[in-house]
Amino acid sequence: MISLNSIELNSFSDKQTRAILWWKDSDYDGIICDGSVRSGKTLSLGLGFVMWAMASFNGASFAICGKTITSVRRNVITPLIPVWEEMGFVCRERVSRNQLEITAAGRKNTFYIFGGKDEGSAALIQGMTLAGVLFDEVVLMPRSFVEQALARCSVSGSKLWFNCNPDSPYHWFYSEWIKKARKKNILYLHFTMEDNPSLSDRIRRRYMSMYSGAFYDRFVLGQWTSASGLVYPMFDKNTMLFDSMSPPECTRFVVSADYGTINPASFGLWGYSDGRWYRLKEYYYSSRRSGMLRTDEEHYEALERLCDGYDIETVIVDPSAASFIECIRRHGVFSVRHAENSVLNGIRRVSDALLSGRILFSSSCLDTIREFSLYVWDEKSGNDCPVKENDHAMDDIRYFVNTVLCRDEKDDGFFVMSLGRR
Repeated sequence: MISLNSIELNSFSDKQTRAILWWKDSDYDGIICDGSVRSGKTLSLGLGFVMWAMASFNGASFAICGKTITSVRRNVITPLIPVWEEMGFVCRERVSRNQLEITAAGRKNTFYIFGGKDEGSAALIQGMTLAGVLFDEVVLMPRSFVEQALARCSVSGSKLWFNCNPDSPYHWFYSEWIKKARKKNILYLHFTMEDNPSLSDRIRRRYMSMYSGAFYDRFVLGQWTSASGLVYPMFDKNTMLFDSMSPPECTRFVVSADYGTINPASFGLWGYSDGRWYRLKEYYYSSRRSGMLRTDEEHYEALERLCDGYDIETVIVDPSAASFIECIRRHGVFSVRHAENSVLNGIRRVSDALLSGRILFSSSCLDTIREFSLYVWDEKSGNDCPVKENDHAMDDIRYFVNTVLCRDEKDDGFFVMSLGRR
């Protein structure tokens, strides 16, 4: 029987220890851990899940699920394999098969890795027989995938393991699982950063400064909160604008474009200097405001005028603007790239870039400044989405941040946790 002999339990908080060992002498059918970022949820459930599986079964199959297979490996498998091995487990990862075989004390079980990124993902897990499943960041997965995975847990003694950061109180997982945890015989543990003893006060303050608005409520306070009011309440004209007459000397140049014919078109010229990106100029055309529609060619001519005198690395365009993308390619002047167009994650990334000072705006970008003051959450929808008005510069800024600024960043999260070892 594997134990925690090589891991000092006093390096964990009481809540983390309970999340690891809840299954011992317990009749619960599963566990849900939610709350703030960096609270040790992933580590605690990852340790507990494998300990429970190896103590309870031999020759069984289990699933470890995340939004993508890459995120599962990054958040769970890669950081925890050394810890599992120190505890006495022998881990063999079969990357091509998305499998992890774990053996110990004469027992061997197989852990399958799944990504639940869209509705079609449910088919990947259909037909399996599982003894248990661990969902890492369950709120990021479609309901159909989660329910299909749960339906596979038909082995006697199987248990369900969930972790997540909070989302909207209208989210199906909050309504169907957290609010009904007692009815479903699920242990519910709510985490805060204080439940992770390895986080210093300085690190806590750093994470508190990374978010604002609904994202602060969710990721720092750990609350299931509706998004309301301005999407970017942190935008401050006093600190986030620079004088258009004194632009910085930049070494790279990129254009982001939200294309529209009836709706406004918004293009932003960005320059990179000393670790920051500056929105140097913009082209914003509203047919409603001018009373005249413009063609693809007319918008392209405006793009060339915007870029005149600059060595443009690429033009980033919303993938849905197929005709304008083809127009740019046909002229052969600019490299064109499809924008990464995730909305909620993109808004979170833009918020972080604003708070950290990684993007600044010329005082000449009047439509950008106007939209920042008008871009609001749609409180009537019941979902996290902005009102589809005054959002065209906001969209092209999001395309830029998603596609250029954050292209090398990992946004699915990681844990910060130290383990005391003997």
